[in-house]
Amino acid sequence: MLLVIGSLDYITGYEVSVMVFYLLPVAIAVLAMGWMAGVVAAVASMAISLCTDLATGAHYHDPLVPWWNALIVLATYLVVIWLLATLISKNAKLQEMHDELEERVQKRTEALTQEIAERERLEKVVLEISERERCNIGHDLHDGLGQYLTGTALAGKILADKLDSRAAGEAVDAHKLVEFVEQAIEQTRGLAKGLLLAEIERQNLASELAELASATEEQHHLACVFRNHGEIQLSENGVATHLYRIAQEAVRNAARHARAHTIEITLAAEATGLILSISDDGIGLPMPNGRGPGLGLRIMAHRAAIIGAVFTIETPPEGGTLVLCRYPPTVSPP
Repeated sequence: MLLVIGSLDYITGYEVSVMVFYLLPVAIAVLAMGWMAGVVAAVASMAISLCTDLATGAHYHDPLVPWWNALIVLATYLVVIWLLATLISKNAKLQEMHDELEERVQKRTEALTQEIAERERLEKVVLEISERERCNIGHDLHDGLGQYLTGTALAGKILADKLDSRAAGEAVDAHKLVEFVEQAIEQTRGLAKGLLLAEIERQNLASELAELASATEEQHHLACVFRNHGEIQLSENGVATHLYRIAQEAVRNAARHARAHTIEITLAAEATGLILSISDDGIGLPMPNGRGPGLGLRIMAHRAAIIGAVFTIETPPEGGTLVLCRYPPTVSPP
């Protein structure tokens, strides 16, 4: 390129300056090979320009003038080289900072991803421990307290029969006592069954919810109905188990804490997915205090998150509480 520009400089003569064109190879040398190569190109440009001027018949009153002009041109080129080198250096530093920042962001992202994965693993372990402890309590109720109450009921029945044979007036009270113990046995069995409930088969979710509604009516003496809309299709049993536990916790909260008189459990298959809703006519959402029903609400939300469902809880305008869980897999709409 220097030779081409030098030939052009020779053809145009000394009266036409092509100094600016020499900047092109100088700049390319700096960008491609560094400032030292740019200085070499600048010196070569100055020499070629001086030689072409002299070769084309340039005359000067003082022999130092062409050298002065050449030095001025060289100084101009050196200034351009310095500016380009400074710009390249700053760009290199900025690129280095960008790469370092990107690497730090990538490492932080990987750390957060690992932390989230570990947290999810620990949450699953906590749930597994919770289910295991639930089963242990259920076994204790069924095999321990249940058997003890059964023995108490038998002893009471024997006592009542003896009092009947003697025509004692206390026989009526003894029979009432036996009746109360038998009711306690039924409640204990119901609690144990709920705690010992194994993994729900995905095709049995509707029937288990219907049984939950029936058991709630008997245990809490309130109206609890189950409504099923559409054909329910789930991908795995774990989803059915989590949905059942969400419904169970919502019903328990409504019966124990919201003082509801009517509870409605609805399972519907719609075009947008599977919708599980539990509504009641109780006093509404409790004030969060870190204890009691607040923990149950967090557990329900966590169960929904595990299966990828959307969990919401709200107070409708007519009062009470509405718990909604939307599970998004493919289902058959009604």
